[in-house]
Amino acid sequence: MQEHYRPDLIEAEVQQYWKDNQTFKAVKDETKEKYYCLSMFPYPSGRLHMGHVRNYTIGDVISRYQRMNGKNVLQPMGWDAFGLPAEGAAIKNKTAPAKWTYENIEYMKNQLKTLGFGFDWDREVTTCRPEYYKWEQWFFTELYKKGLVYKKTSTVNWCPNDETVLANEQVHEGCCWRCDTPVEQKEIPQWFIKITDYVEQLLTDLEHLPEWPDMVKTMQRNWIGRSEGVEITFRIENSDETVAVYTTRPDTFYGVSYMAVAAGHPLAEQAAKTNPALAQFIQECKNTKVAEAELATMEKKGMATGLYAVHPITNKQVPIWVANFVLMHYGTGAVMAVPAHDQRDYEFAQKYNLPLFPVITPADGSVLDLSEKAYTEYGVSINSEEFNGLDFEATFNGIADKLEKMGVGKRQVNYRLRDWGVSRQRYWGAPIPMLTLENGDVVPAPLADLPIQLPEDVVMDGVKSPIKADPNWAKTTYQGQPALKETDTFDTFMESSWYYARYTSPTFQQGMLDSDEANYWLPVDQYIGGIEHATMHLLYFRFFHKLLRDAGLVNSDEPANKLLCQGMVLADAFYYTSPTNERIWVSPTKVTLERDEKGRIVKAIDDEGHELVHTGMTKMSKSKNNGIDPQEMVEKYGADTVRLFMMFASPAEMTLEWQESGVEGANRFLRRLWNLVFEYSKVATTSLVDSAILSREQKALRRDVHKTIAKVSDDIGRRQTFNTAIAAVMELMNKLTKAPLVDEQDRAIMAEALSAVVRMLYPITPHICFQLWKDLGNKDTIDFAAWVQADEKAMIDDEKLVVVQVNGKVRAKITVPADMAENEIKEVALAEPNVTKFLEGLTILKVIYVPGKLLSFVAK
Repeated sequence: MQEHYRPDLIEAEVQQYWKDNQTFKAVKDETKEKYYCLSMFPYPSGRLHMGHVRNYTIGDVISRYQRMNGKNVLQPMGWDAFGLPAEGAAIKNKTAPAKWTYENIEYMKNQLKTLGFGFDWDREVTTCRPEYYKWEQWFFTELYKKGLVYKKTSTVNWCPNDETVLANEQVHEGCCWRCDTPVEQKEIPQWFIKITDYVEQLLTDLEHLPEWPDMVKTMQRNWIGRSEGVEITFRIENSDETVAVYTTRPDTFYGVSYMAVAAGHPLAEQAAKTNPALAQFIQECKNTKVAEAELATMEKKGMATGLYAVHPITNKQVPIWVANFVLMHYGTGAVMAVPAHDQRDYEFAQKYNLPLFPVITPADGSVLDLSEKAYTEYGVSINSEEFNGLDFEATFNGIADKLEKMGVGKRQVNYRLRDWGVSRQRYWGAPIPMLTLENGDVVPAPLADLPIQLPEDVVMDGVKSPIKADPNWAKTTYQGQPALKETDTFDTFMESSWYYARYTSPTFQQGMLDSDEANYWLPVDQYIGGIEHATMHLLYFRFFHKLLRDAGLVNSDEPANKLLCQGMVLADAFYYTSPTNERIWVSPTKVTLERDEKGRIVKAIDDEGHELVHTGMTKMSKSKNNGIDPQEMVEKYGADTVRLFMMFASPAEMTLEWQESGVEGANRFLRRLWNLVFEYSKVATTSLVDSAILSREQKALRRDVHKTIAKVSDDIGRRQTFNTAIAAVMELMNKLTKAPLVDEQDRAIMAEALSAVVRMLYPITPHICFQLWKDLGNKDTIDFAAWVQADEKAMIDDEKLVVVQVNGKVRAKITVPADMAENEIKEVALAEPNVTKFLEGLTILKVIYVPGKLLSFVAK
């Protein structure tokens, strides 16, 4: 064994061994319990960041631990390779997105390998490869045949100068990112998948995911937004027309003081024909795209249409306004406004001097106060005719019943969730596999014509998608007749919604999935990724699995049994102000710090001598130049050190603060481990522990070893608190470094302890443990060694520590046999010099004994 720890030599050698021996190749084996561990795959942006390293280290620790526990482990990796960033990079670097993407994949793949992750690279999936998206296209055509896919006109961002559709990310302050032309809202046909057909399943099946974080499930419930209410039809005054609204608060129905409709509502457009000012306002609203999340905080604007609805019960006039906070694609595009009991309606009414009609008063009898805000709580009905005095539920049901009997209302369950729009007017995505015939009919492309392949050797001009700009690309035939291919591409969430399933049979060419393989490996046992994906990817992921199930491709209801959402990685951010008053952000790796006695930063200077402003810990980002390059850290400290720090510095689900001092500490610990094994190797023994002849000290040390094994097993396997597992091993190591190696049993206990420590650390720091396992004399590699088991007998405490007090103050601590009687413990305590000293000249009045913990003398 070499004397000094050299990660630069060890890690490359171990990684080559894994590659040569295909250590992590996953093969279906019905005789073993399978374990599918999956981390969300990365976008090939060019370089790994520390968020990637944390995610994949967590997955690798879990995978290696489960393999040591006898499971047949699958841990794959791939690339979420389509998307808008590649187009931007291609334009900037004057290259094609494909070339940029494939080069990035190779570079990032090598980075992943240097970190020692145990991926089965034979299962690598790259979503921009035709052999992958061919089956996505086929599945879309199957969904179309089932009636789960449709095309409808929907609103997009349109640049009239470039004559192109813009993604939301390409709209900056209402203008085109490229030419600064004001962006318009334009209606164009787009493809949708009916996720709303599965909405109840997506909601109720959350109850069958006990090992998903409650926060994620709550976010999905809120995103789905199930509500029970009443759809009410209002008649338009002096017209045969009607307008429908949906409300979850029919108990406030007598308080309606106005109606608000979306700018795109037919009533708004009708009124605008004779009102130029209204027409201009409507156009302004249409060209201001508002996300639903912004509705609560945006400035409320509106204009009266001059039209009135008639309240179905009271027959009062209800003025109809166009309002910018009503969305045409949500609900009916019209809302009944009750400003006394809805804050949004209240703010609008205050601005435009519209009346408030209070119809709910507090149930506790307190005074209703509408001077500053709406009263939005449930309460007791007032000013509501026969419903006065009733509570919310009684009023809800009473008014709903009355409206239903009148034929102007019906109870209804509504959802916030809308169907999934999958059309994107970008180039770098999978072409949508639909064909338009000469007569205008639209048909799915037959399997024989799939994949409809995206040309990769293109020139990006930053304006139009190359497949839209090239009229010849779209030309094709269908059953011998001329046809045009769709030039929109899929939303990239399509690719990431089923990649986990394709990993089970990535080279299968006869279909989307090999069901035998898929049903062996699925569902995923452990899924790992950021909570920022809770309501988009993770919802589509669940939806797609149910589609696969209903197509007969898988036999489970949910794609993943357990979900872990890792926290973000934070780092210090520093800047100085340039002569032109610009903030220049400086990488933390180029900063020298001075700290006070409490460790707080008092001065920061960069390599060029600038005194810097420290803005605190923040998410690693390019904009603040505080991202730490994993490659640099691996070269400096070794992959195992980086992995150990990532797992130790914070609980997995919490944010992690990057501190190089912590990385240095992790490195020192690994050197201590190496040194301890080296020192032991000089006196190594083949003798086994004989518990019958151990001294008290030897028993205590062995007890600590096995208690640590039990804790680490529970922390990694059940609790997934990797930081506390590492802390327990570090605590044990402190005891081992002080342990004697004098007699044969000392050395036997050390051999047992080091064997345990190396196995417990292997999932976290696999390279050093691979080498140390060999240095400890094991012939087989540690990769398939069994996880260490705690010896229950060794953990039994045959001694106990008793605290001795005199008049409430601790005067001694004595270690006594676990079965020693109280009177004997008293004798031992009274023999302690410090106890005798403080009892001298006093009379013992009382002795209090708490078994195995405390002996207290009360004396005077």
